[in-house]
Amino acid sequence: MSQTLFEKVWNDHAVRELPSGQTQLFVGLHLVHEVTSPQAFQMLRDRGLDVMYPERTFATVDHIIPTDQLQRPLRDDLAEEMIVAIERNTGDFGISYFDMNADYQGIVHVIGPELGLTQPGMTIACGDSHTSTHGAFGNIAFGIGTSQVRDVLATQCLAMSKPRVRRIDVRGALAQGVYAKDLTLFIIRRLGVKGGVGYAYEYGGEVLDRMNMEERMSVCNMSIEGGARCGYVNPDQTTFDYLRGRPKVPSGPEFDRAMDWWKSKASGADAEYDDVVDIDGSGIAPTVTWGINPGQSAAVDEHIPAPADFPESERSGVEEALEYMDLTSGRPIAGIPIDVAFVGSCTNSRISDLREAARVIGGRKVKDGVKALVVPGSRAVRTQAEEEGLHELFLEAGFEWRQAGCSMCLAMNPDKLVGREVCASSSNRNFKGRQGSPTGRTLLMSPAMVAAAAVAGEVTDVRPLLN
Repeated sequence: MSQTLFEKVWNDHAVRELPSGQTQLFVGLHLVHEVTSPQAFQMLRDRGLDVMYPERTFATVDHIIPTDQLQRPLRDDLAEEMIVAIERNTGDFGISYFDMNADYQGIVHVIGPELGLTQPGMTIACGDSHTSTHGAFGNIAFGIGTSQVRDVLATQCLAMSKPRVRRIDVRGALAQGVYAKDLTLFIIRRLGVKGGVGYAYEYGGEVLDRMNMEERMSVCNMSIEGGARCGYVNPDQTTFDYLRGRPKVPSGPEFDRAMDWWKSKASGADAEYDDVVDIDGSGIAPTVTWGINPGQSAAVDEHIPAPADFPESERSGVEEALEYMDLTSGRPIAGIPIDVAFVGSCTNSRISDLREAARVIGGRKVKDGVKALVVPGSRAVRTQAEEEGLHELFLEAGFEWRQAGCSMCLAMNPDKLVGREVCASSSNRNFKGRQGSPTGRTLLMSPAMVAAAAVAGEVTDVRPLLN
C-alpha cells in the first residue's frame, strides 16, 4: 500500500518521537507577520537565543496596516508600535522583510505563493490560522500560536501530534456562477465546523483537478474553519506551471529536478485514508452564510433553516445565530439587505477573484447607501489589476480601490463595520465582532456574489448577472 502525500511529507520532516508521543517536526518555511511575532522575538531575547535559520523565515506586514493611505507614523499608535517592532526584529535577526513599500508586500498567504516560497513537499508554519492556504501546492502547512512561533525561530522545529487523513473527493463539475468559495462553504456545512478535528484534509477529484492554483488556495484556506489541522491538494502540472519562473523557484535543469521530486510526493493511487468523503460538485449552488460560524450557510435559492432542522446539540447555537443576525427561520436567503460589500482577504483577494467580481460589475453601479471596497491581497495583485484596467471598472461602479492588506477581514486596522451594519464579505469568518463592530453582521460569499450584492443592495443570485 502506497502512502498519502501527508505521510510522505510528515515522515520526510520528522526528527524524532518525543516522550509526549508527539513528533518533533522540522519546518522548511516559516512566515511571520507583525501581529503574532513581537512576543515571540522578545522571548528569544529574554533567553539570549538567536534565530537558528534566518534564511528560512520571511516577514511581511498585512494585518494592521491601513489600506486607504500608507503614511508613517500610522494613525493607530499600537499599529505603529507593531510596525516598529517587526522592523527592529527582522533587522536584528537577519530576516527577509517585505515592508509597507516593498514590491511584494501583501497578505502573508498571498505573497508566499507569488514569490514561489511556497512549494510542494514542504512543511510550512505561520502564526496565522489560515496557513492551510499553502497546502494547495502539495505541502502540509500549519497555523501556529505565538509560543510556537518562538519555537520555530529558535529551533526550526515544532512538537506536533500527527493527525489522521481524510480524502474529500469532489466529482462532476461546478456550474457557472459557482466558485471555489461556494465549494468550501458547502464542505464545511456538510461536515461541520468541528468535523475536521484531528484530521488533515486531502482535496481531490475532477473538480479540484480542473481548478487553477488560486481556486485551490481558496479551498485549502478555509480547511481550518471546518476544524481540520491543514488541507492540501496533490501537486500536478497546474502546480508546476504556476511555479515556473517565480523568484524563489529554481530555474533551468534545477526546476526539472525539483519537479521530479515534487511529483514523487503526491499520494499513491492505492494510498489508504482514514476516511473518504464523496461530493457531487454539480449539485452545489452559490452559497451564503446566515449565522455566526462558517458552517451556518445555505444556497442562495434556499431559505433560512429552523433550529428544529438541526440535531439537538446544535439547536441552541442556531437560535443564538438567528437572534444575533436578526433573521427568522423560513425567510429566503436572497433579499437580505446589506450595508457594506467587501472583496478581499487571504481567501479571495487574488487576481482571478478580482476579475470575477469585475465581470459581475460589467458597467453596473453600486446601490445607493452601500459602502463597497476592493482590497487586493498584495501590491503585485494590485499592480496587475491596474494593468488590466479592473480598478477603473470598480471605481466607475462606486467601489473604493484600496492598497494591499487584510483590511475588513478581521478589522485590526481602520477598516471596520459600524454598529449593526451587515457586510457581504469574501473573507473567511463570520464570528460575532469579527469585522470590528461588536454588533456587526457578516455574510460570507464568493467575490462574484459580493459584487452582485453590492449592485443589488441585498443578497442576490449572481448567476443571472453572468448571463
